[in-house]
Amino acid sequence: MLGRKTYAPEELDHARTAIAGQLLAYRQLADAVDATGDPRAQAALEAFEPRFAEALTLALDRHFVHRLRAVAGKDGNLLNEVAVLAESLLGDGGVVRPTSGIKLDRERSVLGLAPGDPVALSAADFERLADAFLAELDSRFVAARGEVA
Repeated sequence: MLGRKTYAPEELDHARTAIAGQLLAYRQLADAVDATGDPRAQAALEAFEPRFAEALTLALDRHFVHRLRAVAGKDGNLLNEVAVLAESLLGDGGVVRPTSGIKLDRERSVLGLAPGDPVALSAADFERLADAFLAELDSRFVAARGEVA
């Protein structure tokens, strides 16, 4: 697929709905585990949470993987943060490594990670990251409602 300059509003809506559903399912699981009072179940959930958040980060990036860098920019914005996290999770053993040509701006980032930091996300971290990423994507890539993308 060729790079994308725009996405239809429905594509953004679909991503938001999918992410919200995953987070809701996780919260329901966490509530059920908490209700059991079982320390082994709680430990298992705590071990699962960062893996879950990492998988959702990859899924979030994948929804919009063909976004053009000319539109996304290379200045350390929120779209760049997700791209760097995805690359770091896939190819760098979960350690933040900026990709070629993208600046990672710790001050502007949601998670405040710097090169060399391990990627260890909670579900709450992911939710903040996803909300910010989708808002940034909406402002840069989404055609106005009713327009053809």
